[in-house]
Amino acid sequence: MPFNQELTDELNLILKFPNKSLMQGLKIHHDADPAMVSAAQRLFDKGIVSQPDGGYLTDLGHDLAEHAQVIQSALTHT
Repeated sequence: MPFNQELTDELNLILKFPNKSLMQGLKIHHDADPAMVSAAQRLFDKGIVSQPDGGYLTDLGHDLAEHAQVIQSALTHT
């Protein structure tokens, strides 16, 4: 199954989270790109972030962020 636009939006949002500290998160404002607002809500519904508007990555979110970074690095490395 290929990545659809919703999954791509979710992966892109996961990659925006700071990876240097567990004490840093993101706040997706209500007037942000509607695709990002929706992606944040879906990530919350899946237990990947702590709040519907971003918050912090959960343990699952941290694991997924690490994998997403590896995939991104492998696919963009030339």
